[in-house]
Amino acid sequence: MSNILIVHAHPEPKSLTSALKDLAVDTLTAQGHTVRVSDLYQSGWKAVADRGDFIEQGRPDRLSYVAESRHAFASGTQSPDIDAEQRKLLWADAVLLSFPMWWFGMPAILKGWVDRVFAYGFAYGVGVHGGERWGDRYGEGVLSGRRAMLTVTIGGREPHYGARGVNGRLDDLLWPIQHGVLFYPGLEVVPPFAVYQSDRLADTEWPAVADAYKRRIAGLFNDRPIAFRTQNGGHYDGQQVLKPGLGASESGTRIHLVQPGDPEEVLDGPVPDRIALGAR
Repeated sequence: MSNILIVHAHPEPKSLTSALKDLAVDTLTAQGHTVRVSDLYQSGWKAVADRGDFIEQGRPDRLSYVAESRHAFASGTQSPDIDAEQRKLLWADAVLLSFPMWWFGMPAILKGWVDRVFAYGFAYGVGVHGGERWGDRYGEGVLSGRRAMLTVTIGGREPHYGARGVNGRLDDLLWPIQHGVLFYPGLEVVPPFAVYQSDRLADTEWPAVADAYKRRIAGLFNDRPIAFRTQNGGHYDGQQVLKPGLGASESGTRIHLVQPGDPEEVLDGPVPDRIALGAR
């Protein structure tokens, strides 16, 4: 059995988002997994990244958050709440981020969790940097070997988030989180579970949503992850630009997904057994 961390960001315990979090806890526990929840609102998580994140500063005269993050992580002088969340991530075999979509992204408190917990030396700034190698990121890193999934409640209608929808494709809106936050330090990301018109969900509709979510939870370790290209897998040149001939059948962020027609000579072995973003 596995260890699961749920990072939950909703201020109302009786919300649909919180109900899905509780359902995830019950479902995963019933399967024999060990579950821990970081409930950011309930714990009063400090969302602002500032001097208070460091027990001692390397340069107290002027704050460079990146430099101080590097110093604090290396010297063991991070704020205790940051250290505790990093330990949870290292303990986990899978991470679920549970949140409502607010203004096309995650709530500020969850962004603040990322800003503070994903420290230099922990989630970025790791690995060899030199020549054509830009460190261990995008498929490599400290959190490699773990899985992640977003559980997102959305007030808008599903067609608004389709390929031609007025709000933009959901896959693109979630790209900074799924590719930039989760895949960057090595997590394998399975497609998100999204509930649309979440503020108008009738009681009679809940059983169908709950059943669908249970099925997704059951497949957390078996569903194929999103087919993000790895940084150091031969797809990019020395400037980290996608090589010619790759991604020609797609546009926008989707060029950075492995395509079935990609020349195999640039890949490390056969095309990964992954599904494209949003193909479900």
